[in-house]
Amino acid sequence: MAKNLVIVESPAKAKTIEKFLGKDYKVESSFGHIADLPSKELGVDVDNNFEPKYIVDNEKKALVKKLKDLAKKAETIWLASDEDREGEAISWHLAETLDLDKKKTKRIVFNSITKSAIQKAIDNPRDINYNLVNAQQARRVLDRLVGYQLSPVLWKKIKPGLSAGRVQSVAVRLIVEREREIEAFAPEASFKISAEFKTNDGSVFTAKLYKTFSSKNEAEAFLKQNIGASFTVAELDKKPAKKSPSAPFTTSTLQQEASRKLYFSVGRTMQVAQRLYEAGLITYMRTDSVNLSGEAINAAKEAIISNYGKEYSTVRNFKGKSKGAQEAHEAIRPTDINNQTPSLERDQAKLYELIWKRTIASQMSDAQLERTNVRIKTNTHSDEFTANGEVIKFDGFLKVYMEGLDDEDKAEEQEGMLPAMKINDALTNNYISATERFSRPPYRFTEASLVKKLEELGIGRPSTYAPTISTILNRGYVEKGTIEGTERKYTQLLLKSNEVKEKTLTEMVGSDKGKMVPTDIGMIVNDFLVSHFANILDYNFTAKVEEDFDEIAEGNEDWQKVMKDFYKDFRPNVLDVEENADRASGERVLGEDPKTGRQVSVRLGRFGPMVQVGTVDDEEKPLFASLLPDQSLNTITFEEAMELFKLPRDLGVFEGEEIAANVGRFGPYVRHGKKFVSLPKGENAMEVTLERAIELIKEKQKADAPIAAYEGKDVVKGVGRFGPFIKWDGMFINVNKKYDFDNLTQADIEELIEAKKQKEIEKVVQDWPEEGIRIEKARWGRHNILKGKVKVELAKTVDASKMTLEEAKALLEKKAPKKKAKTKK
Repeated sequence: MAKNLVIVESPAKAKTIEKFLGKDYKVESSFGHIADLPSKELGVDVDNNFEPKYIVDNEKKALVKKLKDLAKKAETIWLASDEDREGEAISWHLAETLDLDKKKTKRIVFNSITKSAIQKAIDNPRDINYNLVNAQQARRVLDRLVGYQLSPVLWKKIKPGLSAGRVQSVAVRLIVEREREIEAFAPEASFKISAEFKTNDGSVFTAKLYKTFSSKNEAEAFLKQNIGASFTVAELDKKPAKKSPSAPFTTSTLQQEASRKLYFSVGRTMQVAQRLYEAGLITYMRTDSVNLSGEAINAAKEAIISNYGKEYSTVRNFKGKSKGAQEAHEAIRPTDINNQTPSLERDQAKLYELIWKRTIASQMSDAQLERTNVRIKTNTHSDEFTANGEVIKFDGFLKVYMEGLDDEDKAEEQEGMLPAMKINDALTNNYISATERFSRPPYRFTEASLVKKLEELGIGRPSTYAPTISTILNRGYVEKGTIEGTERKYTQLLLKSNEVKEKTLTEMVGSDKGKMVPTDIGMIVNDFLVSHFANILDYNFTAKVEEDFDEIAEGNEDWQKVMKDFYKDFRPNVLDVEENADRASGERVLGEDPKTGRQVSVRLGRFGPMVQVGTVDDEEKPLFASLLPDQSLNTITFEEAMELFKLPRDLGVFEGEEIAANVGRFGPYVRHGKKFVSLPKGENAMEVTLERAIELIKEKQKADAPIAAYEGKDVVKGVGRFGPFIKWDGMFINVNKKYDFDNLTQADIEELIEAKKQKEIEKVVQDWPEEGIRIEKARWGRHNILKGKVKVELAKTVDASKMTLEEAKALLEKKAPKKKAKTKK
């Protein structure tokens, strides 16, 4: 047994660290937290100073036993979890749960997994920082109190299965409020003037009039003032300017820039960054600091001078503006500046290159520019045209990196170079255009711009952004938009050759593709929470809580007192709402059914948004119809609602069976006899034709038709989440690129089936056929216990090959659905 036991959080990290330490060190992983609050109860004793109840999950018990045994044999135990509050809490749980001897336990932290960083950490061990532990406990306990006490109120007042959360609900509020601003926005039209001029040497450039016209008549009158006009350069102003590089990446700015430049989601960015960190290539990826170590600054300076020259190097020390930023930590940077292009898989290589460029650029010289402003006058009126240009005199940091632009910035046209001109030079006018332009509504949030807004408001911290976004998407409160936009006509007037001509053009507006759009349920939950729990949903309150956590982490605040202060108002509020608040369904009354005079309304139902004709008080039962996927409770009109009662639509007959179009729980579909065919995204049950329905039915028939037979059983093929497959005897068999999927031969099919059969045999780790129980290999290095339809997934840490039948039965027993006892009448 090695003298030293090092415990880290992840197996990938353990592998990297093991390379740097000698045979005297054994590195093991805790696989994250080994103890946590129970999942099926509050787990916080509110009457006993908010004492948390930590338990070891069944799946972690074997791991805890293993770590305990190793710790007893080791001379020194090094707790090497991450350097943030979460990491500190993991080390604390390890110390408590494993009952580690304080005399031989040391806490070490490093912000990069490199040999020098780890050796430095071992040379400078410390004790567990209980202020950081308490800050993490405060967050965990407060979030548990909010989530576990608000969620049941939502189940009772809106719909079962909903959830609320301290940060997630505030994020949803931001998105809902932005959507309401967009819905309330009324675009205003105006005419913008642009002109193209030519200099004496034939160079062409464009200029603008910074005055707009509110009507077509005014714009046309202005254009006519320029008929036969002569144009000259009235003013020419050249000024030096500079651009400075951005600071190195924090978690938030990395997420934003990876979204703009690489089109990564926030979650994907963090997954890829985690792999780079665990491979020892970048510093810790959860940080709000823009600080670089002296060592990193010197390395960057040497690399810049060596690659680009001394004039490109400018040493810079950045200071963060975010509240609670821990300047002792570092920004996200490469651990080795000289390692510009390590051999990596595609996503990792892209993100690494982005981090390397941003780090290097942050230590480079300003870009030196020359900005030119030209004013152009005419002899027929007093309004002047203006042209702006920008010339890079010295590229500086731009040689390496230019920060991406958000939607708002992209809307502004980029300046280019202007030709050489002098005051009083005569200019030829090629044309002047007056183009109708509409004011733009606020932009919907992308994942990255939502992170930016949360950070600006002081809500959440680096570790919370990605989980917050994945939670609100997974809960169905927000979804990624899919609308490409709608066509809008606009007018353009063009003065050319002393004649004004008018033409009508079109543009696409209102696209929400890839943007964060609140769902009906998201809006209803938000409105209920804002109405009844204004304090919890208040942006300032949420930011103040983060400041309290920071104060706890600094040792300036007692975490249990913070909980007490919060709970004394929160709990009575919950009880009052539970008792007295009305149910919420987002109901809107649209009008009366012209045939029956009954009320027509829309509201949230058990299976989603729906239209209802009538009320429960009517003698006749109400009629219901589900909304189409692209319809919303907030915006659906009376006419659109009444159209839905035409569903199911009888389309006709095909192959002796009727075809009907309808909408179900999973979206629009056509039914042919007893078979159902989903309509592709963007197609509508109200508009699908008989011809289109037959086309889809034939495609489905073709897809479901056997392509061959093997051992007397049909083989069919299809394409699923994981790519092309064939199905045989209930088995789904992936078809890799080695085969021509469109032209599979009988030999290919037999080879694929036999390979799969062999895999299925090899997949079984243990088998008790007489009990109908077996243990199989599953995905991601895990194993499953199977009995009939009951499946139990084992933790990675469990050795499935050594599991006994009794242990397997015990786990299956816990998972098996409980039979309800019959009550006597």
